[in-house]
Amino acid sequence: MVTSMFSPALVIPGPDASDPLGHLGPQERAVLFVLAENAGRVISRRELARRIGITDRSDRRCDSLLVGVRRALGPDAIRTVRSRGWMLDPDAVPWPLAIPPGAGGSAPQR
Repeated sequence: MVTSMFSPALVIPGPDASDPLGHLGPQERAVLFVLAENAGRVISRRELARRIGITDRSDRRCDSLLVGVRRALGPDAIRTVRSRGWMLDPDAVPWPLAIPPGAGGSAPQR
């Protein structure tokens, strides 16, 4: 176990220890990918659940996945917009790490 450079929480590094987001699970990475694709734009709980394929789960599953993403990125990276959803700070993510392998997406233009 090591301490993440983005969070004081203890994490178990993934196979590539140089990847600070390597400890995120597949659903957490999917949340990060959707937020990164829409950085600076509010994403609702319903839209996030639909886009990551968990509409059959509890309404609060998105909330619990966001906890893990916030631990990896830091508490100020994702802003909660009351009664609307969440928004990723465009400068919060090292863009090559935000895109899951094989996702085929690209980092937003700045």
